[in-house]
Amino acid sequence: MAGKSFEKIIDQISELSVLELSEMVKALEEKFGVSAAPVAMPMAGAAVAAAAPAAAEEKSEYKVTLKEAGPDKIKAIKAVRSVLPALGLAEAKAAVENAPTVLAEAASKDDAKKMKEALEAAGAKVELS
Repeated sequence: MAGKSFEKIIDQISELSVLELSEMVKALEEKFGVSAAPVAMPMAGAAVAAAAPAAAEEKSEYKVTLKEAGPDKIKAIKAVRSVLPALGLAEAKAAVENAPTVLAEAASKDDAKKMKEALEAAGAKVELS
């Protein structure tokens, strides 16, 4: 019985845009006093020391954050839509107006660079982390 009710919820969630999904996660975090951030599992000291050099080499995934829209919001909105074609006009506008906004959580290095270049060409300030 629980499976069917979950299916309805999952179907409704799958219809949300990325921006709406992000807002829903924030609302759930506030409502239940939790965080969607991954929990770090404790490891043996040797394992942590061995993992540190690998992390220092180079990241394979980047979080792309729109910090500021810049002087021309229209250009920034067009740039957001060009790098995230799945976003509609209203969603791109909301992302630009509500900056700082996370545009991509786990973009590849090349994709993150392309997004940053396109957005900065439109006058926006972008951070890769």
